[in-house]
Amino acid sequence: MSQNERKKIIFSGIQPTGVFTLGNYLGAIKNWRELQDDYNCIFSVVDLHAITVRQDSAELRKRILDSVALLLACGIDPEKSILFVQSQNPAHAELSWVLSCYTQFGELSRMTQFKDKSAKHADNINAGLFTYPVLMAADILLYKTDMVPVGIDQKQHLELARNIAERFNNIYGNVFTVPEPYIPKVSAKIMSLSDPTKKMSKSDDNQNAYITLLDDKDTIIRKFKRAVTDSDTTVCYKEGKDGINNLMSIYSAVSGKSFSEIEKEFEGKGYGDFKLAVGECVADNLAPIREEFIKLSSDKAYLTEICKNGAEMAQRFSKRTLEKVYHKVGFAKF
Repeated sequence: MSQNERKKIIFSGIQPTGVFTLGNYLGAIKNWRELQDDYNCIFSVVDLHAITVRQDSAELRKRILDSVALLLACGIDPEKSILFVQSQNPAHAELSWVLSCYTQFGELSRMTQFKDKSAKHADNINAGLFTYPVLMAADILLYKTDMVPVGIDQKQHLELARNIAERFNNIYGNVFTVPEPYIPKVSAKIMSLSDPTKKMSKSDDNQNAYITLLDDKDTIIRKFKRAVTDSDTTVCYKEGKDGINNLMSIYSAVSGKSFSEIEKEFEGKGYGDFKLAVGECVADNLAPIREEFIKLSSDKAYLTEICKNGAEMAQRFSKRTLEKVYHKVGFAKF
């Protein structure tokens, strides 16, 4: 990927959970695949962020490679984009320290995700959990990122990255590009199948609440059949029908059909028919990803090469930014 191309730069990262959910795919990764032709894309498996929660080291290493394999299976093309593992570019941690000295304690204490995660992990409220929005800012600012695809839960973090960039630029001149949010034209927010008022998440205790990209067809259809709906029988999108609205959003995102087309398709049919159709449509769409992942995940040498090449490109890309920052703050170069 040439830095000289006059394409805008997009950066996005995903935690190495190993197996992504349908929500991750429709809300983010599917859009990433489509951005690659129009933008210079940099995608990272953000393993430094993952250790704010205690990890089993062998399991984490496996999940990192599985995440890379799954991104490749979803269509992230290392010929078009930079795909790398965050910890393999030391510049992220180095810039994060400098930026933490230009971030106010009050700004970090207002982060809603810190409050949420502290409540969830009360036995391990570590400093990394508090300062990881600064690392996120470093992830973005290292690459002169123009745009960052963000969901509602990350908007606050991007705003912080913008504030840090502007503060640093006001002191030292035009060092950082101030990133803008990238809001896709169609972005599906996928909710839990068992509680459609909550976001779909793999951390849900109820395994029927989420679909993973590696679930087989029978599992997917079974989970959709058990999805929470309402006492009505009409397939239509309206307030108060959270379960059906969620299923319609999923069906629309996967099939490309509009809500009005879906309503017409299932006119006079019950929820059972609709759930089965959604399940089959999702299963058929995910099958090629699952097959490609199985093939890729068994080729450790190929995955290692992809990670190595991606890290080298990321290091080259970010080197100039870090050197400029070090010079501006007054570090000596020998």
